[in-house]
Amino acid sequence: MKILEKEVLGEAQGIRITKLKIAASRITAKVKPGQFVVVMTEEKGERIPLTVVDKDKESITLIFQEAGLTTKLLGRLNKGDSLYALVGPLGNPTEVKNYGKVILVAGGVGIAEIYPVCKALKEKRNHITTILGARTQNLLILEEELKRVSDELYVISDDGTAGRKGFTTDILEELLRKEKYDLVYAVGPIPMMKKASLVTQKYAVKTIVSLNALMVDATGMCGCCRVTVGNETKFSCVDGPEFDGHNVDWEELIKRNRIYEDKEKHICQLNRL
Repeated sequence: MKILEKEVLGEAQGIRITKLKIAASRITAKVKPGQFVVVMTEEKGERIPLTVVDKDKESITLIFQEAGLTTKLLGRLNKGDSLYALVGPLGNPTEVKNYGKVILVAGGVGIAEIYPVCKALKEKRNHITTILGARTQNLLILEEELKRVSDELYVISDDGTAGRKGFTTDILEELLRKEKYDLVYAVGPIPMMKKASLVTQKYAVKTIVSLNALMVDATGMCGCCRVTVGNETKFSCVDGPEFDGHNVDWEELIKRNRIYEDKEKHICQLNRL
């Protein structure tokens, strides 16, 4: 679990996006696109889920935004340091097959999560249109990597410094108005995934979202990551993390995701992070 490489991919507006390459040969032998690992930085620390972005024979690559206490502590580690614990692969892998024409929509650090899915779907000869969204140019990641494995690539940012100004769902709706697509896969902030699902529902396009609901043990025992999908209770860690975006109870998920916001900010202030 030693950190082999560390790189800051982007930094702006008080946000930092960091990439770590970590020795994990047992995980890399089994992990598939869409799956994640759970990371602990210290013995009494929090468990956090992070998607496996890339791998080789000996290591996995993780990309994360330094937001709460644990991700900021993780960002303080350097090459040569080791994690306290690393568990995985967890969750169900993406169903990779030939769908036909696919749109991938990614916002913020969700761009990292969409990268392995994009590569896998391209290998199955899908036509891939990728839409990348970021707050600003300095927080846009993996643009060149995704350009290489996409047939079409669109970039959009909140302030217009990268690509055009606006939101990923603006481009998504424009594309769906013009042509028929067989699948939309969206990952990023919950409001973005909700809006993408509402847009695709109008055009009756199958939509998969990868949910970042709260997780603790990530094995289905604690129930913290429960979400309502199709009026049924699901656990995003063991039933997901991918679900049909048209069946997710988005309002419930948004409320659950905000439960610990105030406590997280308070803890960060106490730790001067």
